[in-house]
Amino acid sequence: MLHELSTRVSRRDMLKAAAATAFAAGMLSPRLFAEEAAKSTPGIALQLYSVRNDCAADFDKALDQVAAMGFDAVEFAGYHKYSGKADELKKKLDSLGLKVAATHIGTGSFDAGNIQSTIDFHKAIGCKYLCVPGDGRFSKPDGSKELAEIFNKAAEELKKVDMYIGYHNHTHEFNKDGDKTYWELFAERTSNDVVLQQDCGWTTVAGYDAAEMIRKYPGRSKVLHFKPSMVKGDEGRPIIGEDSVPWKKVITAANEVGGTEWFTIEQESYLPGKSPMECTEMSLAGLKKILAEMG
Repeated sequence: MLHELSTRVSRRDMLKAAAATAFAAGMLSPRLFAEEAAKSTPGIALQLYSVRNDCAADFDKALDQVAAMGFDAVEFAGYHKYSGKADELKKKLDSLGLKVAATHIGTGSFDAGNIQSTIDFHKAIGCKYLCVPGDGRFSKPDGSKELAEIFNKAAEELKKVDMYIGYHNHTHEFNKDGDKTYWELFAERTSNDVVLQQDCGWTTVAGYDAAEMIRKYPGRSKVLHFKPSMVKGDEGRPIIGEDSVPWKKVITAANEVGGTEWFTIEQESYLPGKSPMECTEMSLAGLKKILAEMG
């Protein structure tokens, strides 16, 4: 296993070095250099909705536990005691060695009257991926077009400060309008600066190939959700590596074409007799096992 880890680190270092050489030669802009360097080394984050009751009871304690598990970063689903207190939150995260992979916030956060405060707060905590976890307009014929326009406009503003807007799917985004899914239509109607935060578990449950969706839109899967999910009739349990999602295919696609910086675990199903924290730790172990096997 030590040899496998050394080989993987060496390969990553080589990819980073190649990106650095291209950057030094003027072949890559700073933005593209950062993306290329990150592409080779996705970190592992936790969407804190996975342990939402723990967060509500004692947010600091929950963050301590997540850091102790070995996560590289967190993705927020609310800020609890730190709402409006970016500097205090950043200090807490730094003390734990946690980065911010992304956040989930509402579409209204990007309205003209809100976008600057949204930028200021998230820039202060080191969060550049601002994702909407759902919007009812997405899977409606006229609403989906309106939503795409909102996202394109926000993406233009965020690009000026090296930040991104993204959208996170459930299953209804794979309903069809004509011969295309709303997910495909949204991808076509939005610019490449809009992140497609695919929840690979929901995509699988909806009957689609999560890896193929990554490949269909290269460079737009900068933050992915790794939700352990079971397709009806399959054997297994909702723990990464034991569920229905073909994770090795997903990881390969993410590494090859996704431009992926973060594999973000979202644990929403829990085993009998196990707490959300325990199930989350089991999925983290499952993901690390898969990554070790892939080298």
